Amino acid sequence: MGTAISIDLRDSAVDDGVIETTFDWLRQVDVDFSLYKPQSEISRLGRGELTVEECRVEVGEVLSLCEDLREQTHGVFNAWRCRADGRLDPSGVVKGWAVERAAGILERGGARNFCINAGGDVVCRGEPEPERAWRIGIRHPVEAGAVAGVVHAHDLALATSGAYERGDHIVDARTGIPARGLLSLTVAGPSLTLADAYATAGFAMGTAGIAWAATLAGYAPFAITDAGRVQYNDAFADLLVSATRASVPLRPQP
Repeated sequence: MGTAISIDLRDSAVDDGVIETTFDWLRQVDVDFSLYKPQSEISRLGRGELTVEECRVEVGEVLSLCEDLREQTHGVFNAWRCRADGRLDPSGVVKGWAVERAAGILERGGARNFCINAGGDVVCRGEPEPERAWRIGIRHPVEAGAVAGVVHAHDLALATSGAYERGDHIVDARTGIPARGLLSLTVAGPSLTLADAYATAGFAMGTAGIAWAATLAGYAPFAITDAGRVQYNDAFADLLVSATRASVPLRPQP
């Protein structure tokens, strides 16, 4: 999926085969959904060489999620219109969905305390050690080695969208214009599938995406505007480590 994926598993009794099964699943997702592999099912579907019915059932599941998101965002997210060349691109849903399914594989294998990190999109369960929460850093969008905030959680999904690595690749599908107004948008909630999708759609909306994400039941936004200011709601404040709670400019303001 074009990113590094790591699993921090704290349950010593879990069989190594469960971890291998989890990575096998993620490899299969890459085979099916990679936009960089001409023979992936999603590439062939986008070129009209396959129908949805001819694809693996997981492809239909992802496209159904994409359609739900298109309706929920009134067209801001549209897997068929989010690329300048008009090709099918469900990437705004795939990674979060795949990693959430990977977490399910671990749980069915007996894992209770673990954290999966897929290029900054994170799902955590339980705790790293007794009476201590997982600490998850939110990458600073300007300084790659720094964090803009740290959250603590026991059972949480966290996803971030931004243009700091791949440039203007997120567009408002209604206009085809790249997102403006935000450097990054992080969304926290119970499902990484939805947190990832909401972060992508909200980022495409620009600054309006902050308020939109705050209306989503069970989910909370943490945004960094292109003016370098941090904005988040009370629900996200409850997740932040106290040292990072102040809304402080990331760079000097005029």
